[in-house]
Amino acid sequence: MRVIAGRARSLKLKTPEGTATRPTTDRIKETLFNMIQGEIPGCIFVDLFAGSGGIGIEALSRGAAHAYFVENGKEAISCILDNLSFTKFSDNATLLKQDVFSALSMISEKEADIIFIDPPYQAGYEEKVFMMLAKQPYVTENTLLILEAQLHMDMNFLSESGFTVVKEKKYKTNKHVFVRKEDLDESSNLSR
Repeated sequence: MRVIAGRARSLKLKTPEGTATRPTTDRIKETLFNMIQGEIPGCIFVDLFAGSGGIGIEALSRGAAHAYFVENGKEAISCILDNLSFTKFSDNATLLKQDVFSALSMISEKEADIIFIDPPYQAGYEEKVFMMLAKQPYVTENTLLILEAQLHMDMNFLSESGFTVVKEKKYKTNKHVFVRKEDLDESSNLSR
């Protein structure tokens, strides 16, 4: 796994061994960031279930002002620390070494611009994460939330939490679902 573009371009990142994490492939990561590149410079980026930190580091490399990494796996935390040091992004990062559900209230930003959510498949965390995100003051109508999910996952729970799908990008085995808080005054789109 490597950084695709930006200041840390081509640097190889460490990934935890075993199957506890599922790093996003370089090809999918490149597609994702090509879609959101216009929103990255100067943004506050949150990487939930961060694994090796590859997504948040990609955002920092492409110009994000600050990235939060939320991870509670011991080996993954070690990888994130090593990767941040290696890419020289430690000063622009906050690592919350705890589970996502307790970490969400620890993020002290007026507004998060992009939140990337990549929970373990089959764990059933998605609905609870979005229910909790709906209550966070830093999640506004301007916040873009991106869920990496299994290809055929049902997204009906999003509207129950006050969110709406604005775009979906499907790959062979999974998809990225782009979500915003429902804005009752206007219809939402990806590029506000």
